[in-house]
Amino acid sequence: MTLRVLAYIPSPPQGVWHIGPFPLRAYALCIILGIIVAIWWGERRWRARGGQPGTILDVAMFAVPFGLVGGRLYHVATDWQKYFGADGDPKAALEIWNGGLGIWGAVLLGGVGAWIGCRVYRIPLPALGDAIAPPILLAQAIGRLGNYFNQELYGRTTELPWGLEIYFRYDDNLKPDAMNGVSNGVVDKVVHPTFLYELLWNVLIVVLLVQLDKRYRIGHGRLFALYVAGYSFGRFFVELMRDDEATKIAGIRINSFTSALVFLAAIAYFVFATKGRETAEQLQPAAEQRPWPWQLGALRAAAASGAGAGAVALSKDSADETAADASTESADEAAADEPEEVAAGGDAAGDTAEAESGATEAASTSTGKADKATTADAAAETSGTDAAPVSTGKVAESTTADAAAETSGTDAAPASTGKAAESATTDTAAETSGSTATDAASESTGKAGETTAEGASDDSAEAASADTSLSKDTAKDTTDTGKS
Repeated sequence: MTLRVLAYIPSPPQGVWHIGPFPLRAYALCIILGIIVAIWWGERRWRARGGQPGTILDVAMFAVPFGLVGGRLYHVATDWQKYFGADGDPKAALEIWNGGLGIWGAVLLGGVGAWIGCRVYRIPLPALGDAIAPPILLAQAIGRLGNYFNQELYGRTTELPWGLEIYFRYDDNLKPDAMNGVSNGVVDKVVHPTFLYELLWNVLIVVLLVQLDKRYRIGHGRLFALYVAGYSFGRFFVELMRDDEATKIAGIRINSFTSALVFLAAIAYFVFATKGRETAEQLQPAAEQRPWPWQLGALRAAAASGAGAGAVALSKDSADETAADASTESADEAAADEPEEVAAGGDAAGDTAEAESGATEAASTSTGKADKATTADAAAETSGTDAAPVSTGKVAESTTADAAAETSGTDAAPASTGKAAESATTDTAAETSGSTATDAASESTGKAGETTAEGASDDSAEAASADTSLSKDTAKDTTDTGKS
């Protein structure tokens, strides 16, 4: 089963419309539209990088005329047989409206015009090239539509469904004129639309350039180098598909050689050129005249000076940010330390109060037991008096012992109080060092408790001794009375 193609891409019936005596050419309109778009978009990109408004239009006044002349010169130089051959017409070399612009010559001489404009306005050419690289390539894509109207720059014959139909065109005298004539609707051949391939490739590279520029902030002419390299790479393969008349070297179209050489030069520039992107200050008109290209030492000095200014500005910003961060951290630390100091003070006061309370309780316990011992001694003295006067000496001796016991009980309170005070002092020192305040307080309370227990034990022993002594005295008195 044979698949029949129902339709191909048709070519326009004509590429020129006459308005009175003036011809309106689609090819020229596409070139003009591309230039307008490139200037408008390039201006926006230049301002986004920090450049002054109106700079792109000012430089374009130099670059566009130079580019048109350069494009025409390259076309005439590579197709010189058409104009200076045996059947050529030298005057036709000036008829630019009939088509014939070489992109390589347009970029080369257009770059010279841009360089002159940049020197006049004292702005860096590499930075300007980076700003206008994607717009220029988009302008080339728009210009390729002019080839569509002129039925030129097509490839070999094909049966692919996107093949382009080429029509016969005739002028008013019915002479074949593919450029200025009008089609009669008869298809001459179906070919590869190589101009369309190049148009789509250009749009793809434009998108890639914009994205790479946003992500990596490419500058110093390296984005322009990527544009040249990307376009050259695609153009090399498009040239291999073309079948129209062209100058060849060793059977290969001359544009293929040009594409390969320009591609290598652009890659080399991208690799060895200065990395990074110019600052906004470097895009302003310079106070001094910029060095000429052959003044290599002056060019390096100017580049180093611009890089140093950018580094100084960056260092200043970093220093300001560091100072602000340090100030903020100091304020945060001070605010965080205040609650800790207040809490520590509160803990110290609480521990001191607890120690003082423990000491007071110990003193009270010791004093109470001393009072009990005194009461027992008083009772003993009363009993001794009622029993017999004979035992006065012994009672006195007992009273002396009781007094000693009372003295011992009384001394226990100050001793306990002193130990409690010593414990409070120990607690305060522990709190001041900010460590184990709670453990120190617990230890002080334990010591106070031990002091109280020791005082109580001594009082009980002395009271028991006094009672024993009184019992012995009473028994003796009773015996003496019986004998009497």
